[in-house]
Amino acid sequence: MRKALNWKKLTMMLIVLMLSIPYGQTLAEPAKSVRTNAAAAALIDVTSGRILYSAHGDEQMRIASLTKIMTAIVAIEHGRLSDKVTVSKRAFAKEGSSIYLKLGEEMSLEDMLYGLMLRSGNDAATAIAEHIGGSEEGFVLMMNQKAEMLGLHDSHFMNPHGLDAEGHYSSANDLAKLTAYALKNPIFRDIVKTKVKKAPNPNEKWDYSWLNKNKMLQMYDGADGVKTGYTKKALRCLVSSATRNGQQIVAVTLNDGSDWVDHQHLLDYGFQNYPLKDVMHKGQVIENYPFQLGKNFSYPFAEGEEEQLRTKVVITTQNSREYKLGERGKLYVMLGERQLGVIPLYEKESSLLQTRDRNVFANEQPTTAQVQYKGKITSFEEALISVFRAIFTANN
Repeated sequence: MRKALNWKKLTMMLIVLMLSIPYGQTLAEPAKSVRTNAAAAALIDVTSGRILYSAHGDEQMRIASLTKIMTAIVAIEHGRLSDKVTVSKRAFAKEGSSIYLKLGEEMSLEDMLYGLMLRSGNDAATAIAEHIGGSEEGFVLMMNQKAEMLGLHDSHFMNPHGLDAEGHYSSANDLAKLTAYALKNPIFRDIVKTKVKKAPNPNEKWDYSWLNKNKMLQMYDGADGVKTGYTKKALRCLVSSATRNGQQIVAVTLNDGSDWVDHQHLLDYGFQNYPLKDVMHKGQVIENYPFQLGKNFSYPFAEGEEEQLRTKVVITTQNSREYKLGERGKLYVMLGERQLGVIPLYEKESSLLQTRDRNVFANEQPTTAQVQYKGKITSFEEALISVFRAIFTANN
């Protein structure tokens, strides 16, 4: 005769099993984790935007000169690299770290961006802000608008350099997302991976020579960015990036006394536990449909996750705007019930299959710098910049 099930005992076993699984984490995620000495930390895969690790990642904190990541990308997207930037009284001898610009000195925006990111020049940050935004206040407005557009809900900026100020903050997760976005820009990417930069010096016989403060560029195999930061209140802050086997990962720590070591551990953890996998390729034919994929799709899977991958096709209706623009459907890529991405579907003969893949982040529209790279600036961007400059110059 079979024994009756002990339902009370079975129920308790199930409860214990459920409580042993952290909320929001699947069994497929790696058991091994990583620890840092940071007050907050985050790790992100640049291609997919997936947060791979987060500890107090949404906590609003002081970020010191990590602010300059936002300063740089806003300046690149709204300025001309060949523009001459003049050092004003407000920029000259700015407190904190400096590239020692002279009052009235002129330097190209491109060179000043190198001084901003390699040596963390607060004088360069102020001069850039005044040039792009018409005033420092005008530029800060642009920074906050960019943060809102990128969905950085735990970020707010009061200045372009990162000196401590009430109401000036971000979070580890936001900085990870911002940096992943910025690294999509070839100009930003080239600047932050540069170890040494020389620039003309109009006041001396010798040129400026700036050594990048980011020691990760020498310490870690594949390191290619991004920015250091420190103030007495924010303490040591660091954003680093590295690329291995075609995968780029960004690590962020705030208030971390052992950041160089912690960043090596964070990046190792990301590469070892979340390798980037090419899942689908642009032009790939969809089974049972006369359509092809409109872009590539890659994703960093934890062990066992790829088996949960599934897709769903939704056909575009013929009276929709998307259909008239050439789209014939969408392929939704799912991990279990979680949506990872959406890929447009086109007919085999569509010219849209020849276009470059769009950015993963923000509104996926070309930036001023991307257009400028091809030799021109759009009239809309030019008008917008002119309006900002006119408004805020008039108020000074």
